[in-house]
Amino acid sequence: MRMEIRAYDHADSQALIAEVQQEYVVRYGGPDESPVDPAEFAPPLGLFLVGYEDGVPVATGGWRSHGTDAEIKRMYVTGKARGRGYARRMLAELEATALAAGHERLILETGSKQPEAVALYRSAGYVDIPAFGHYADAPLSIHLGKVIKADSPCPSASSTT
Repeated sequence: MRMEIRAYDHADSQALIAEVQQEYVVRYGGPDESPVDPAEFAPPLGLFLVGYEDGVPVATGGWRSHGTDAEIKRMYVTGKARGRGYARRMLAELEATALAAGHERLILETGSKQPEAVALYRSAGYVDIPAFGHYADAPLSIHLGKVIKADSPCPSASSTT
């Protein structure tokens, strides 16, 4: 898989975002309604990546800045491309680019109806953190974080605001 930086509103980004939103509809009964401004994913405040397999967009993921934290959004691999390690590769690239941009910790919100996502994040070292953001009070939400800078405090001890 070849990864390219793309604007959040690039046609390939939007096609994959539409797919992941449809997956949320199937799993949760509606799309992710977290407020998203495409400008939040433009460097240097954020980054959005699209992964390509033989020129076809198959994976996506991005991060947006929250001070010393960066929040992961729109991690997704198409059904046909799953099982090839693309999600893990995308996650590693998001971690590396957020660290290079000066962030100390990555945070994210996922849901209990996405067990494969939860398993990926936990296997990559993400731990439970205090709830934050649009789904802070949602009963199916799972909030995770991972320190990516060695001298940062424990993720559960940091603020997520």
